Amino acid sequence: MSEFVKEPKAKLGVVGLDDVLAGGLARGHLYLLEGSPGTGKTTIALQFLVEGESRGEKGLYVTLSETEAELRLTANSHGWDIGDKFDIFELAPPESLLDSDQQQTLLYSSDLELGEATKSMFEAVERIKPDRIVIDSLSEIRLLAQSSLRYRRQILLLKHYFARNGATVLMLDDLTSDANDKTVHSVAHGVIRLDELAPTYGAERRRLRVTKYRGQAYRGGYHDFAIKHGGVEVFPRLVSGEHRTSFGRIPLTSNIPELDALLGGGLEAGSSAVVLGPAGAGKSLLTLHFAKAAVERGEKAALFIFDEELGLLFNRAKGMGIDLEALQASGSMFIEQVDAAELSPGEFAHRVRKRVDSAQVKTVVIDSLNGYQAAMPEENSLLLHMHELLQYLNRQGASTFVTVAQHGLVGEMNSPVDITYLADSVILLRYFEALGRVRRAISVIKKRSGSHEDTIREYGIGKTGLSIGDPLEDFQGVLRGVPIYTGTSNPLLGTGPDGRFGPLSGERRE
Repeated sequence: MSEFVKEPKAKLGVVGLDDVLAGGLARGHLYLLEGSPGTGKTTIALQFLVEGESRGEKGLYVTLSETEAELRLTANSHGWDIGDKFDIFELAPPESLLDSDQQQTLLYSSDLELGEATKSMFEAVERIKPDRIVIDSLSEIRLLAQSSLRYRRQILLLKHYFARNGATVLMLDDLTSDANDKTVHSVAHGVIRLDELAPTYGAERRRLRVTKYRGQAYRGGYHDFAIKHGGVEVFPRLVSGEHRTSFGRIPLTSNIPELDALLGGGLEAGSSAVVLGPAGAGKSLLTLHFAKAAVERGEKAALFIFDEELGLLFNRAKGMGIDLEALQASGSMFIEQVDAAELSPGEFAHRVRKRVDSAQVKTVVIDSLNGYQAAMPEENSLLLHMHELLQYLNRQGASTFVTVAQHGLVGEMNSPVDITYLADSVILLRYFEALGRVRRAISVIKKRSGSHEDTIREYGIGKTGLSIGDPLEDFQGVLRGVPIYTGTSNPLLGTGPDGRFGPLSGERRE
């Protein structure tokens, strides 16, 4: 054993995975890393040995399925020059078996040949005395053993031998010979399972789960991960209850007096709001006003845009008096384009957390939930992900705005998923017809943190963004889309020569 080994756990060097494993792998034990080909086992194994070398530990990679050249090629694809950072022992078949006249199988097939393979492996271990060992892969050993009894005995032999040497062993299994064989599961100290999902559209999704870890608490459930340049990155499942903080719950305004009055003075810090409405109703613009107000207060805001191309959003917002590019350039607003087809829910939550934790963002806009839903395997998962994400943001003192596009234009509206019960506030936008024009109405139908107006106000979208009028007290049926007017004056908004919205002048129009 190396004299440098002092830490109680061997970190894998995989971002996020050590967190899932509560610090890494307990030393001196045998672990199983299993998954079908292409799920990232070899990459994680290389990161495990590279991390050990950076900590002054000796490593050994015993390969039965890949050549040394293939391993180095995999390392180079991630930008690693492994050089002689650890030893690679290529356990190849005897040269006589490669003779076409004598060859019967590519690998060993007899008791004697299995014993020779084991002996060669032990000799390499005795010579190198490694602290970390990778055996790739168990499928080859299973084929050599030819029976489940001999295979189990072989695994027990390896376990006891490595235990005496004090090495931490990571055994890889590609599940190609017998995916239902759980022999190693009962013998190993811990088991990590890698899965790959193939959605109907978009990139493949990868996730992992720790199915066993003796004597150690770990983060259970599935965790999304991605194979990127530089190695595997794991996105631990978000548990909001682990991230409680204290902060002042002060009201946050939009700097639009009528909107703030409608909200009873503003939205409370550390709360979430859902903005519901049909396409084109102004949901994105409303959230931009809150993000801009946050920057004007000296805070930072983050926008995660699923639906709209950023260039179009920048031009549209600038035409309404909000220069998003300038706010982004100043470092006070972070704007990210999100492609739901290429991003897993876990990675998206990780991006949001990174902005809140590292950049101290206090206002988060997710536009829209419809795009976020496309990253979810099913609706139940969406609700669970949103619940944890909103709870986490609330407990960090961040205010969250989520837009939801409803199906339909006027009359009865349907939402793709109902998360209104998860949000602290719900802002409802509607179209309605009056005086031969299509108009817009806004109302607040829920606010947990205090009182709010129960009125319905008309609003317009002009060169200065949102303009909100007085309560439509003389209208009935605005939310149905075709209201009945019972008043004597004209409370509706009109457009002036300067492009601004304001109350129409004149008497009542029939």
